[in-house]
Amino acid sequence: MTTKAKQVLIALDYDPSAQKVADKGFLFAKTMKARVTLLHVIANPSHYTSIGRVTILGFSGHLDTSKKVVEVDLEPDEISSQFLDKTKRYLGDDRIQTQTKEGDFAECILTVAKSIHADVIVMGSHSRKWFENTAMGSVTERVLLYTTIPVLIIPTKK
Repeated sequence: MTTKAKQVLIALDYDPSAQKVADKGFLFAKTMKARVTLLHVIANPSHYTSIGRVTILGFSGHLDTSKKVVEVDLEPDEISSQFLDKTKRYLGDDRIQTQTKEGDFAECILTVAKSIHADVIVMGSHSRKWFENTAMGSVTERVLLYTTIPVLIIPTKK
């Protein structure tokens, strides 16, 4: 018996490989005629003050770093929302839902997947030595360990 996915959660970070994860995850969801939710997790707001370059999906290469950015001036939630909105426009489907959460990556992915009743979680793996790194506690491994939902892992190594 074959069942179709009805809801796909695509977890994205700011790595340039996120475009590949978004493309492959969206194509998978379209094939299944499933709804899509894009998720970005803010784990450490101070990271957004030192990011310098965001090289993906409509940020045209970088954030303005000509002046020193202090944490109070930068709203991680706003940047994350803009990132997901631009990703949604890039994918060309205004029915895509977006969510940003703050906290532990794996925990937030699992919580959102459960809350939206996701049938599949799509995420990237940046590992150069995938098996060795997952054995050492990566986000991907933690999601795989604690979910009963199928996980589609998009390899993003260069």
